[in-house]
Amino acid sequence: MPDTQDYPHQTISRSLIELGFAPEIEFEYNLPAASLVEKAIIQKEGELSSQGAFIVDTTPYTGRSPKDKYIVEDDDPDLWLASGTEWMSREKFEALKVKMLSHLSKQHLFVRDVKAGADPDNLAKVRIITNLAWHNLAASNLFIKNEGEQWDSLDFQVIVDSNFEADPVLDGTRSPAFIILDFKSKLVLIAKTRYSGEIKKSVFTFMNYRLPKNGVLPLHCSANIGKAEDVALFFGLSGTGKTTLSSDPERALIGDDEHGWSDKGVFNFEGGCFAKTIRLNPKYEPLVWSAINRFGCLIENVPMDAERVPDFNSDVKTENTRAAYPLSFIPNFVPSGQGGHPKHIFFLTADAFGVLPPLSKLSTDQALYYFLSGYTSKLAGTERGLGDKPETTFSTCFGAPFLPLRPAIYAELLAQQLERYGTHVWLLNTGWSGGAYGVGERMALPLTRRMISAVLGDELEGTTTHLHPIFRLEIPDTIEGVPTEVLDPEKTWSDQDAYERDARMLAAKFVDNFKKYEKSVAKSVALSGPVLD
Repeated sequence: MPDTQDYPHQTISRSLIELGFAPEIEFEYNLPAASLVEKAIIQKEGELSSQGAFIVDTTPYTGRSPKDKYIVEDDDPDLWLASGTEWMSREKFEALKVKMLSHLSKQHLFVRDVKAGADPDNLAKVRIITNLAWHNLAASNLFIKNEGEQWDSLDFQVIVDSNFEADPVLDGTRSPAFIILDFKSKLVLIAKTRYSGEIKKSVFTFMNYRLPKNGVLPLHCSANIGKAEDVALFFGLSGTGKTTLSSDPERALIGDDEHGWSDKGVFNFEGGCFAKTIRLNPKYEPLVWSAINRFGCLIENVPMDAERVPDFNSDVKTENTRAAYPLSFIPNFVPSGQGGHPKHIFFLTADAFGVLPPLSKLSTDQALYYFLSGYTSKLAGTERGLGDKPETTFSTCFGAPFLPLRPAIYAELLAQQLERYGTHVWLLNTGWSGGAYGVGERMALPLTRRMISAVLGDELEGTTTHLHPIFRLEIPDTIEGVPTEVLDPEKTWSDQDAYERDARMLAAKFVDNFKKYEKSVAKSVALSGPVLD
């Protein structure tokens, strides 16, 4: 890792002062992981586990705060506000920035330069400035390291002050916490919350703004590659299985959450993983288990016993327990972070109604329909305010909170790529079977893996299929190793009338949700969803 000798201390200092920090600002630059852990221990920011991972507590902010997110007013006609995100005037933003930087200037800071984007033609140079050592460790783990390069300019900066609180009355915020993105000044301000997912997703949001303007499609997905150089993508919101299903011992991991798709192929935005750890099973997820139980890994909100052994089954603090670790902790990762054009794409949905098939093939029109719909059931803890039960949600492009541009822009880019490279798209239900949440059971992970293996191994070529009567999804009749009745969701229900009632209920939600996209897509796309009659 570069240190202050590789990148003159005065150069960084001058940049910080120009940004608005006080001239006497104290900071350390690009410290290695071991030094950051030492600093964090001295500052009592967390504790080491028995296996050497550094464990922190971020309560009460144990998930993202979508209602505390703002975009500074801008004249870009392509900008779009996701649900929960609000505009903030430039005047209010500048006033908050002055107050926050003044507050930060009195603290000892940690500065880190990282890259977002493994493709040299599409990378972003990012500076992360934090008041907590472990936040800088999170950035070191999650993003691509800057190996000693001296940058004359930055693409954007993320500034985090976990101790600063806004005054909602004076500052015009909805709470003391805020995440503000300003695309003109290329700056993100994060205050109050310690949840490191806000840093990660702020960088993702910037990439989602930047890349489409260069004809590159940003994707909220994981990616892996087989021995035959076949790339597979796994789309989905948090908790649907992106990390778990892409961490396959038989395939190399390109990345677990954020990618771009250019005319050269797929590339990872990150250099690490931010995995959910709740009830992690070492038998079924050995790669992730090994990665999170070692020095250098950062773990959020997992309690420990008297011997400092983490209890990954505990949800006493949150269901959204997390671990941030470098991709190098996964034995079969792809060092370049790049792959070719995907042969298969899986849309993951955790269907709490338990009515969608576990696997179905999508036409191009259906692919765009389900991409724009982004259906899943949000799991408890992923965002502040969620209850104990899954909540039905439609998140545009499987990542609405991180999309600052009009949804049609992303859909049009996906349509172009699918047509150009002949990629196959599948809908994969990792949610419930045999009944809705509370009655049925979560889809067994070994069966889901078997279905994915069948697709990737071209076992389903020539397999007969049938259409779901309501969703019109193409369901394989047989898959070796998967009970036939599992493939047809209605056959797993004891009450067939209840199945049809719930299936129609979910279908109606799809139809109602898609009304907002009907004018921005081809008629064939709008007509490719479920039918109620």
